[in-house]
Amino acid sequence: MRVTVTGATGLIGAKLVAALMARGDEVTVLSRDPASARDKLGHAVTAVAWDPSAGPAPTEALAGRDGVVHLAGEPVAQRWNDAVKARIRDSRATGTRNLVAGLEASDPRPSVLVSASAVGYYGPHGAEQVTEETPPGSDFLAGVCITWEHEAVAAADLGMRVARIRTGVVLDPDGGALAKMLPPFKLGAGGPVAGGRQYMPWIHADDLVGLYLAALDGDERWSGPLNGSAPTPVTNADFSKALGRALHRPAVAPVPRLALKLLYGEMEQIVTTGQRAVPAKPLELGFAYRHPQLDEALRAALG
Repeated sequence: MRVTVTGATGLIGAKLVAALMARGDEVTVLSRDPASARDKLGHAVTAVAWDPSAGPAPTEALAGRDGVVHLAGEPVAQRWNDAVKARIRDSRATGTRNLVAGLEASDPRPSVLVSASAVGYYGPHGAEQVTEETPPGSDFLAGVCITWEHEAVAAADLGMRVARIRTGVVLDPDGGALAKMLPPFKLGAGGPVAGGRQYMPWIHADDLVGLYLAALDGDERWSGPLNGSAPTPVTNADFSKALGRALHRPAVAPVPRLALKLLYGEMEQIVTTGQRAVPAKPLELGFAYRHPQLDEALRAALG
């Protein structure tokens, strides 16, 4: 395949590009800094300059490609204030709108767009099981995801198949939530957060990459939302115990909600609430998880 990827130098983007290259695909990446992208991803990739906030994606990077994977967006895992929330929202809304504008102008046009989203789409749900059929929530992150997906779905009006992968907590020690959790847990100072009853939909990075490849390669059934999570969501308390086992460290030091509020500001809500999201649609379509159980997945992620 000939595939274009945005957000290619991020945690998942770099792994996805490596997987595409390993199977012989021709990869183009859209980046604000093409030279830096080539240095990180390898000079076999074609890197084209694009600022997602500045205007439509260049057709030279889209026309004639078979598919596009859209991962670009301001990181969510940081301390929120009004300016950060605006960047999180606008990077996804404007960036996706400008990508679709570039696709509209491309000839021949790719046949599929696989766009990132997040399980934050559903908002807090306690212990209730959440599938792709569950309606959206009403908090800030849910609103971001609603707008993000709305802009991506516009590509369907261009005749493209559109899949949206609603990602949970990605297990990778080099970035994301797990990387932030490791230092205290390695010191034996980790433990359940805010009581630990909230659910964590998690997924090993390799399985998330595999899900993107399956959505890219799939037929019309691989359209619409897909929960990017493992089949076995766990509570934060159970996740903490499993991470302690993987590191051979105790994991009983509770983290109060106030401490998270001081550290992350308003973002603490996505750590202290959560969703019991299950990947109903990937399982229905026969997606085979390499790491479906948490203990093994953590051992694999931590090497």
